[in-house]
Amino acid sequence: MSIASQNHIKAQNQNLQENEPNKTNDLADDISNDELKRYEELCRMAFDFARNDEVSELSAMLEHGLNVNLQNQKGDSLLMLATYNGSFECAKLLVKFGAMVDLKNDRGQTPLAGVCFKGNMQMVKLLVESGANIDENNGLGATPYTFAVMFGHKEIAKYLLENSKKKSLMKRISVGILSFFRRK
Repeated sequence: MSIASQNHIKAQNQNLQENEPNKTNDLADDISNDELKRYEELCRMAFDFARNDEVSELSAMLEHGLNVNLQNQKGDSLLMLATYNGSFECAKLLVKFGAMVDLKNDRGQTPLAGVCFKGNMQMVKLLVESGANIDENNGLGATPYTFAVMFGHKEIAKYLLENSKKKSLMKRISVGILSFFRRK
């Protein structure tokens, strides 16, 4: 059973326990191997839909109960895959359905850090306007702002600095240095 399947079943079990505390049924006991394989296939399809900006297909899955925060074996959420791959319409859809904008993958990266690495300003704005934490640390001291500066995305770095709650002197200096080197 994949990690994504296990996580989804655990979430369903938790919801079941919260809504029906006297029922001790484990959903995994009620699922056949064929049903599990079909579920895993549907999860793979959802990840592909998110990557490829196939909005109507992903929307139908979400409307029928797919977990908006579904994660693959690497911990990448549907939103992480949509934003990283530039699937703007799917990213908007996932945010509308309540996707957690700061949900980290197994490497401690958020969707915002990924798009700051890629340099997609439209996606950065969507995530920030949807509440993404500009100053979220990946556990190693790097933030989305760090990635924007490190990979030379001056406009994104300036935007993040303008919208950050932590406007340190070091951040202001790094944008200035980046601007200086980008002129040449």
